[in-house]
Amino acid sequence: MGFATQDLLLRSSPALYAPAGVALVGALVGALVYHLATRAAGGGGGGARTVRWACLAVTVAAVPLLVLGFLAGFEAFDAGPMGTPLLIGGALLLGVLARMMYVRSTGAPYPLTGERAALGISVAIIVLCSFWAVGGYAQHKGTADAEQLAQHLYRRPAVVLDTPERLHLGWPGVRETVLPDVEQGARFRYRYEGLRLLAYADGRMFLVPHDWTWETGNGLIVPFDDNVRVAFHPG
Repeated sequence: MGFATQDLLLRSSPALYAPAGVALVGALVGALVYHLATRAAGGGGGGARTVRWACLAVTVAAVPLLVLGFLAGFEAFDAGPMGTPLLIGGALLLGVLARMMYVRSTGAPYPLTGERAALGISVAIIVLCSFWAVGGYAQHKGTADAEQLAQHLYRRPAVVLDTPERLHLGWPGVRETVLPDVEQGARFRYRYEGLRLLAYADGRMFLVPHDWTWETGNGLIVPFDDNVRVAFHPG
């Protein structure tokens, strides 16, 4: 369609709301858990031991998630567009956080000298999986929005299109009318009704019939210039 970069960013921004909200809520929960675990480990007694056992339990639980993520990546089962990155990235994130809390509960600094390379690789994979998951969510949302739009085309502006030449559309639901020659040499001679404005980009209108369907629908691209006369009205 020839959308500019700014147009694409504005149209795709809603796809970032849910991932950003989930990430912020997850970060808030992680910060609270870290605070509570740090207080428990620093209180002495059995607090540190409890934190270490909890970290071991989280690590054990993350292993099957990681395995499921790799199986989904090799299409052993259908995990959806976001399943593979969420399983792999989530398992690694849980493992990294559990390891960090385990080491901190012993009083040692994290990361340990021999774990820095593994930590860097894990963080890189987590970031990659995050972009992967957001891309999968955006694709899923885009498809869902397109299906929703196709089922509710009446929400799009209705278009009355006048042209100097006959378009020979012959589309069901689109009515062609020969305009009366009110004035000698009238410029616009044909009128088309029953169209909806799907989008406007790069000086062009993308029009579809009001009863458009995926199986039988048509589309019309019209330059928005002096060669056409357009009237818009609500559905």
